[in-house]
Amino acid sequence: MTNKKYIKKTGKNFQKIIICAVAMFMLTGCAEEDAISNISVNEVEAEIEDTDTSIEENDIEDTDDVELIVEEKPPINEEEAEGSVSPTLEAEGESAITPTAEVLQEQEADRSPLAKTLEKIPTDTDIQAMSSEASGWGQGTQTDDLNRPSGCLQFQENYGSHAVRYIMDDSEEKYIYLTFDEGYENGYTPEILDVLKEKKVKAVFFITMDYAKKEPELVQRMIEEGHVVGNHSVTHPSAGIPSLSLEQQENEVMELHNYVKENFDYEMYLFRFPAGIFSEQSLGILDKCGYTGVFWSFAYHDWDPDNQMSYDEALKKTTDCIHPGAVYLLHAVSSTNTAILGEFIDTAIAQGYTFK
Repeated sequence: MTNKKYIKKTGKNFQKIIICAVAMFMLTGCAEEDAISNISVNEVEAEIEDTDTSIEENDIEDTDDVELIVEEKPPINEEEAEGSVSPTLEAEGESAITPTAEVLQEQEADRSPLAKTLEKIPTDTDIQAMSSEASGWGQGTQTDDLNRPSGCLQFQENYGSHAVRYIMDDSEEKYIYLTFDEGYENGYTPEILDVLKEKKVKAVFFITMDYAKKEPELVQRMIEEGHVVGNHSVTHPSAGIPSLSLEQQENEVMELHNYVKENFDYEMYLFRFPAGIFSEQSLGILDKCGYTGVFWSFAYHDWDPDNQMSYDEALKKTTDCIHPGAVYLLHAVSSTNTAILGEFIDTAIAQGYTFK
């Protein structure tokens, strides 16, 4: 938008120049020299000062007029402009280039506590410089005095600069986070949703592209009942995300993200690595995509429908491992998980825990 004061001042100066030019012409070219011999430029300027020569924006009807009075600005050097502050926004206390961390912080207000805000999103160059070595994940069996797996605490410290969770940062609080992996539907998800609704507990459901396409009604129900739908990749590569090129890794995240956004009007922001296999580069890609990687601080052998623990064994296994800040990984294909879910929730609540 053209600056009003600038137009007004420039218009006034422009009129001064025109009137002065006419006066000089009269001084030099008029035949009646005596009649004008006492006229001076100063007197002409004084006359101008007594005349209202201000120009308002509304007086300019033609863009060509603007061209005459608006000074052309020099081109901006992109390197110097990076991170610069707009004078208008500076007066309002805002940066012309909104920091990414602030944007993410605003978005995170309505997100699961599992999400983490980054201070800086890595560039492609940053990611290339990171390690591509693949690592597997399991919480291990060693625990601290609060029953928290030591491996989770160590990995959280090692990779905490990324948006990733192995256990919650506020892990001394008695919170539990339920998450379910949904690679395919085995008939138990509706019952799981029923139990969660009855107990007034929310969970995260990590879905694949195949699940999203084959079970749209269940995905829609998850969203409508207030659960978080997470991203479990497009193809769930058995060798892990790091086995793919960087471009393919990003596609595994964003193709499913875009599909869910387009078909369910839902923005996913949590990602679970297939088989728990990751690399530092993979974490960097999640950072770039605006995702938080969610691992787990509890998991057990529940993913094989043909090899399930008994009810009592499964309930003991899950309740014995309760700890502050726990992120539980359960597979929705498990008949035993479905059966014990209600009692597990009741047991945890009886111990003073809250489900987040």
